[in-house]
Amino acid sequence: MNAKVTKFNEFLTANNITCFNAQAIENEMHSVLYRSFMEINGQNLPTMVVIDDSIYVMVQVRVAGAVVKEANRTAIMEHINTLNEKYKVFKYYINEAGDIVIESCIPSTDEDFVPGLVHAVIDVILKHLQEEYPVIMKNVWAN
Repeated sequence: MNAKVTKFNEFLTANNITCFNAQAIENEMHSVLYRSFMEINGQNLPTMVVIDDSIYVMVQVRVAGAVVKEANRTAIMEHINTLNEKYKVFKYYINEAGDIVIESCIPSTDEDFVPGLVHAVIDVILKHLQEEYPVIMKNVWAN
């Protein structure tokens, strides 16, 4: 198991955080996926933290699945581009399946890894989505 995973597991235990389901992936990067959900406006948004041997820890939230279509793509893209200009800690994108995704990439070595920083980024995303989710979905359903 990589050092960052050990530190993150210890952080979760010490802070009684039990919302994650950890899944080790057998690959050359010794990846561990921590899956959970963010409850926003009655919706459970799939949330994932990826910790591996690289210098990055990834936090990803699928804001809406398969909702970007030809009719609403322009409005959604304009809105998320505005958000991307405003926020530094995370960026939005639309994947090939038409999902709207928020992703944050946190650089960290094994020695410098701070699990509390990952938790803080998740909190920032959660607070952001509590305000922004209705606006995003208004753009999704407007067209």
